[in-house]
Amino acid sequence: RLSGCEQGKATTMAYALCRIPAPRVECPRQVFNSATNLPVSQSTASPVLLSMHTRTLGRTGLLVSEVGFGAWAIGGNRYGNSYGPTDDAASRAAIHAALDSGCTFFDTADVYGHGHSETLLGEVLVERPRVRGEVVIATKGGGNFYNRGVDPQIAQQFAERSGRSLNEFAPDAVLPFTHRLDFDPGYIRFAVEQSLRRLQTDVIDLYQLHNPSLAQIADGGVFDVLDDLKRAGLIRFYGVSIHDPAEGLAAIAGGRCDTIQVVYNMFSQDAAQQLFPAARAANVAIIAREPLANGLLSGKYDAADDFPHGDIRSRWPAHYRAARIETAVWLKQKLATPERTLAQAALRFVLDQPAVSVVIAGAKTPQQVVQNLAASDLPPLTADERATVAFLASSS
Repeated sequence: RLSGCEQGKATTMAYALCRIPAPRVECPRQVFNSATNLPVSQSTASPVLLSMHTRTLGRTGLLVSEVGFGAWAIGGNRYGNSYGPTDDAASRAAIHAALDSGCTFFDTADVYGHGHSETLLGEVLVERPRVRGEVVIATKGGGNFYNRGVDPQIAQQFAERSGRSLNEFAPDAVLPFTHRLDFDPGYIRFAVEQSLRRLQTDVIDLYQLHNPSLAQIADGGVFDVLDDLKRAGLIRFYGVSIHDPAEGLAAIAGGRCDTIQVVYNMFSQDAAQQLFPAARAANVAIIAREPLANGLLSGKYDAADDFPHGDIRSRWPAHYRAARIETAVWLKQKLATPERTLAQAALRFVLDQPAVSVVIAGAKTPQQVVQNLAASDLPPLTADERATVAFLASSS
């Protein structure tokens, strides 16, 4: 027999096959021990119900939870390209918490922890095989961090520092220095194969090219290999993860991308001007990333806070970081209420955009996951609150 949560999810999947709106899914939200980040036994705490709303992922027809799980942070801090140190047990518990709360969209990338984020996600999904058919796995490729694709100059520097030649390492060994962009068809095939292995799945639901240039998107040749991989059954749909809205407009004009992932938050609102309307008209899904502005809209930082070595925010100019945090403190005064945190208000701001199919909120602990997903069941921002946020865009 299926539990009530499982029956609800099965109903959602049935609606997805018919490509018609599904009812909201109600799943028990687990309660977590704040000291251990692990679930509290239901014998000592009652589950709380979360109403998770779903949206259609553009022309793919896939129904996904409108709040997804962003897996950048759980990749860890080993290569200095994340949000500080992590604990794998807490990361796994965070993924479990997302699944238990009705989250069905998980976004990762091969460069997050040089494969570690994908590995953790794959391990949890293997532990829970019954949910795989309900979950959309989205990953990205194009950042070559394998020794076979290292820039020759960087390779020489590495050899000098390590005292070892790259030839001494296995062909797919992960090396501890920054990746370089590589959209060569042979490399993308290799990257997809490696992602499939780490995710322990036979198909990637959504594969996204990670930061291709405007020229590459406009040319369109970078998508040929994705069409081949799609025909081979290794990926189901594909899109791009970009920075500049102009790149998204080029992807829409090319007509080949199913999704566009772009930064959208209270600090960065440019995508709403032209990209969002164009995406809606073309039925291309918008995946909104960095809704909390790299954590600065979480509400937990003030101007005196600093970030540890290895945290990407530690590399930002001090004046830029201070200005952003000062603005976030002001927003917290304006938007946080006893019923809603600043982080939840920031997520609601994104969800209030009808062009957005899913917003991916990063999390390293179960508590962060539960707070993020709860934004799905909160009311929209009021007109006055929207005006407050619009003031940021007009005065930036």
